Amino acid sequence: MILHCVFLRFKAALQAADKQEIFEAVAVLKAVIPGMVDVKFGPNVSPEGLNGGFVDGFVVTFEDAAARDAYLVHPEHVAVGDRIVAALDGGLSGLLVFDMIV
Repeated sequence: MILHCVFLRFKAALQAADKQEIFEAVAVLKAVIPGMVDVKFGPNVSPEGLNGGFVDGFVVTFEDAAARDAYLVHPEHVAVGDRIVAALDGGLSGLLVFDMIV
């Protein structure tokens, strides 16, 4: 399995409802893209203060690397990804992606 961890620095003006809509759009992809096993999202709750300004995020669990790779180029994921980048402080610089095998 692959954990696809995405950490975000949303624009300060973005409302909580807008963040929720973005996260729900990611979750909807599970019904559209084969191999997506689970989606979790929410704010950082770590007390350590080591988040580097990334205060929100989501994690997608994939069956395998092939499912993750199909997700990356899927048109509906690309559309949601464009929406996410537009909502981030600094565009792509407001995004951190980390994948791991579990």
